[in-house]
Parts: sequence; structure tokens; C-alpha cells
Amino acid sequence: MGQLIQAIGTFMYLIILARVILSWFPNVSYNNPIVQFIYAVTEPILSPIRRILPKTAMFDFTPMVAIVIIFVIQQILLLLFR
Repeated sequence: MGQLIQAIGTFMYLIILARVILSWFPNVSYNNPIVQFIYAVTEPILSPIRRILPKTAMFDFTPMVAIVIIFVIQQILLLLFR
């Protein structure tokens, strides 16, 4: 069970990182199936956090907060299912 929790956590870290990297390229085609998949997986996680965090001028802290939350949840689950 621990390996599954770690695999899901790692997948979530990587998919959020991919979303951050995509945001650096304004000419990315949102019709691309890979881009659509990345947004479909990350938006349900990032959207509620984005509503709570205050707006900043140029930097979006939402992915960093999401990664911290995922890490905390992952560690709690690893302790529970040890």
C-alpha cells in the first residue's frame, strides 16, 4: 500500500510540475490531448487553492501550496498504512 501511495504522490508532483512548465510557454496548443490531460488532472486540485490564496501580481503560488498539501497528505497516509 505504501508503494501505491508514493506512486500517486509522485505522479501528482510531476503532473503539477508539467503544468507549471506549460505555463511558461504562452503558445502551447490547448487542443493537444496531453495538455488537456494535464489540465484535467490538475485543475480540480489547483482551482480550490487558487480561490483561497490572495492574488499576486506576477507569481502564482498555487502549485507550490498544492505540492505541500499533497506531500502532507502523502506522509499522513504512509503513517496510517504502515
